[in-house]
Amino acid sequence: MSQPPVVIWAPAVKRLLHYKDLVPRLEEVLGKFSKRDSAEVLQPVRTAVPLQKHNGFMLSMPAYMENTGILSTKLVCLYKRNEGSTLPSTQATMLLLDPECGNMKAVMDGEVITHMRTAAVSAISAKLLMHPEAEVLTILGTGKQALSHYDVFTEMFAFKEVRVWSHTRQRADVFCQHVPGPVKAFTSAEEAVRGADVIVTVTRSTEPVLFGAWVKPGAHVSAVGACRPDWRELDDALMKEAVLYVDSREGAMAESGDVILSGAKVFAELGDVVNGAKPALREKTTVFKSLGMGAQDAVSAQLVFEQWKTEAGQH
Repeated sequence: MSQPPVVIWAPAVKRLLHYKDLVPRLEEVLGKFSKRDSAEVLQPVRTAVPLQKHNGFMLSMPAYMENTGILSTKLVCLYKRNEGSTLPSTQATMLLLDPECGNMKAVMDGEVITHMRTAAVSAISAKLLMHPEAEVLTILGTGKQALSHYDVFTEMFAFKEVRVWSHTRQRADVFCQHVPGPVKAFTSAEEAVRGADVIVTVTRSTEPVLFGAWVKPGAHVSAVGACRPDWRELDDALMKEAVLYVDSREGAMAESGDVILSGAKVFAELGDVVNGAKPALREKTTVFKSLGMGAQDAVSAQLVFEQWKTEAGQH
């Protein structure tokens, strides 16, 4: 008989997961994924079940890493909420399994993992693609993903100025109160973007909020929202003028409205840059379209599980 699974709730996941440990593992798995070696990473494009009554989707994101013995899936419910709704826009649960026996080793909160691994991959894209003398960071959006991006970007890089924009000034002001460092709040997305070296879009928007005419040449954009084929965050001008990097070509062509509807051509996966197979064109305007991958969740969950076992062994 196998043991019942360990249950690790959000506060414990947050305590156990640190960017200094997470970033190297994610960079490694991005490179492995882009080599398309099924013994390293086996990951189908996620499946989506429409929840029409509730204006949402349930996503399933499995991954198997044979060489490292990691088998997991993440279940995510994603909703398009009305303005002012008190219901969550996402809920996620991670399942970590034993690939040999098939039993479940751990059930853990997937929200913290999603926020942290997404932000960490955005930071990896910036490390690889932004101008080395980048000074100004702009974040469009003020939700949990915005907070996680602020955390890792300010931990890894020394920006001289951080800006934030939200649809309402109140949300931007609340965001500024919740972060430890100085942030300038803007009521105009254009004003927040003009002159920025790095721009992160983490909105719930289904229409473009970032326009190519605003973006300074040579800037780097990490686009995180708009994860459905008919949703947008970036306009056609930006998508076509910039050099486009993605986490997964298959994912981008199946799920990203910014890629599909603009007709933009993918230059490389981020893992191609990690592997040295494609160049990092820092001098050009670059867009990294992030959709998230099951393999990213898998290594994040495995790291949490390892840290939990270490901590449990000390008691």
